[in-house]
Amino acid sequence: MRHARTVGLLLAGAAATLWAVNMTVLQPLTEPVGPWSESLPGNNSYWARDLRFATIVAVVLGLLLAGRGDRRWVPPAVLLGGAWVAADLLVDRADPYGAGTAVLLAAGGCLVVAAVAVFLVRRGRGVSAPAGGQRLLTAVACIAGVLALVAATIESPTDRERELNPGAFATGALLVVVAVAAALAAAPAVTPVRWSLAAVVGAAALVGVGLTRAAPPGNRLLPQLVLGAVLLTGVTLLAWEWPNGRPDWGRHGLAAVAALLGPTAMTIFGVIVTMTLRIGAPFTALAGNSPINTADSDILLSLVGLLAGLGMALLLAGPWAIQPDRAPAAAAPTRPANPAR
Repeated sequence: MRHARTVGLLLAGAAATLWAVNMTVLQPLTEPVGPWSESLPGNNSYWARDLRFATIVAVVLGLLLAGRGDRRWVPPAVLLGGAWVAADLLVDRADPYGAGTAVLLAAGGCLVVAAVAVFLVRRGRGVSAPAGGQRLLTAVACIAGVLALVAATIESPTDRERELNPGAFATGALLVVVAVAAALAAAPAVTPVRWSLAAVVGAAALVGVGLTRAAPPGNRLLPQLVLGAVLLTGVTLLAWEWPNGRPDWGRHGLAAVAALLGPTAMTIFGVIVTMTLRIGAPFTALAGNSPINTADSDILLSLVGLLAGLGMALLLAGPWAIQPDRAPAAAAPTRPANPAR
């Protein structure tokens, strides 16, 4: 996709802005009233943290999209994500709030994204990109797609659904756009048909995120399954090779089955692992927040979604899914201006 760098940077900037709004507007809503044991929070009380961590992943994915599948962008982007999580914990500990603080955090985040992008562009100037771009961009699309499912189904145990719904929808919608843009950038040939398909898949997924949020808490499994099947199957239709100019419906049918069942199965497994290892508790402590009560579990759903997204990337972006490994196309092929007679 010709404008992948611009689109990726814009999405990374949007994610940084959404992170800042989440920190200053939504996070204060999740703070416990008091430190007493009978008032300790329960399951998923820190839902704003999960939405923020999802936007941090979106920043990293946006940078990888801006890199057009260049694997040399991966280590700096991942390091930025790790540093951003550490900064998130420090900022959360300071309990910021207010529109002015939100603007400062958003501006700072966008400046950091721009600085990292400038550094990576200058470092790669004059050097040919290594192979593997199509697989990397497809993996980016898979991770963003699964995280969109997680964001769309996050629930609040403290009757904050009215405030949670807009934030969850905005995060899920942003990740949907990242997934579709990365899948289109991974396409071997960006044709008008693929552009139209990207528009249809993106619109359907955005409607799916809205319908999932509209469903009552505890009844979002079916919309989540449908949303995952539509979005991730759409990713394969956009990113995979089309033999003889049309999709291989047999392969995409198998991908649809994996997209329907895989994210939910991997998410359940990830929840069990994080509950067993109590991964969320250190993040809660470092942020200076009250621990989850002993009857519940401190589950880091954003991490679960990231791990499930990596699992789906292995299924849908592995060597058995994309053959041969090639760089993504910059634009649709054109006819020669003066064909030989």
